[in-house]
Amino acid sequence: MKERLQELAENARVRIEESEGLDKLNDVRVAYLGKKGELTAILKGMKDVSPEERPKVGQLVNETRVKIETLLEESRQKLEEAVREEKMKAEVIDVTLPAKKSRIGHRHPNSIALEEVEHIFIGMGYEVVEGPEVEYADYNFTKLNIPENHPARDEQDTFFINDSILLRSQTSPVQARAMEKGKLPIRMIAPGRVFRSDEVDATHSPSFHQIEGLVIDKNITFADLKGTLEVFAKELFGPETKTKFRPHHFPFTEPSAEVDVSCFKCGGKGCRFCKGSGWIEILGCGTVHPNVLRMCGINPEEYTGFAFGVGLERIALLKYEIDDMRLLYENDVRFLKQF
Repeated sequence: MKERLQELAENARVRIEESEGLDKLNDVRVAYLGKKGELTAILKGMKDVSPEERPKVGQLVNETRVKIETLLEESRQKLEEAVREEKMKAEVIDVTLPAKKSRIGHRHPNSIALEEVEHIFIGMGYEVVEGPEVEYADYNFTKLNIPENHPARDEQDTFFINDSILLRSQTSPVQARAMEKGKLPIRMIAPGRVFRSDEVDATHSPSFHQIEGLVIDKNITFADLKGTLEVFAKELFGPETKTKFRPHHFPFTEPSAEVDVSCFKCGGKGCRFCKGSGWIEILGCGTVHPNVLRMCGINPEEYTGFAFGVGLERIALLKYEIDDMRLLYENDVRFLKQF
């Protein structure tokens, strides 16, 4: 039995030394120490050994097991070290190379411009109010003093869902909804996405954004409107900015005006940016029409107000000197990462 165990241990040593990988080494472990291994078979044959010899044979078997396990563990460590070294050679990192920069996202030019406008008006005591993009024609037109025969209701200009529901063409319906609540006075701006049936080009899009403002209180005059917009222009474009009001017509305001600001590039002298005029048009405004107040449940004999509306993209294009509105929607990283 002793000679048999010595021969078994020697054979195991040879096979362990010849093993070229961890898988083959495991095969040797199973062949000698597994449930059906050679050493296990010898243990099962202990019943044929005389009682006097069993302790000696058992000790020899255990010594052989320990010897094989030791050889297996030493070989396993050597093979694992070899695998690790090969892996390290294949995964060499040059620590002198510059690291890859993380591409961290940031705000869109429209979002930057909107936050700046909101900051200006919140600083003047206004609140930001939002409303539905799918709106009733009653709020989008009728309550804003736009009759049924008005060109703005033409299906070629407005996206109608049915005769009474549409995609809002302005954020003025938010103002009408606020006035209907009857919580006066009102000082609010209504930013949001609007929709009009326009062809896509450098200055037009069927989907864009507006910021409309409304003030309703006692004794509000056109002078309050002029002072408010003058402060807004100076905060947005610089303290040297001047404002100019030109008479205009809007159904929901009377009197109405278009507002220009002095060119912040040339200081009003005339340049390519302002097309030589020294002025840049930015928004429309006016005193809220009495009919609008009546239709929204407000007594025009007691309350007056003013309203204004500016295109968010218009501000972004001017402030960041972007010459094509389509760049704001194309999501070209080369463009967006400049902001």
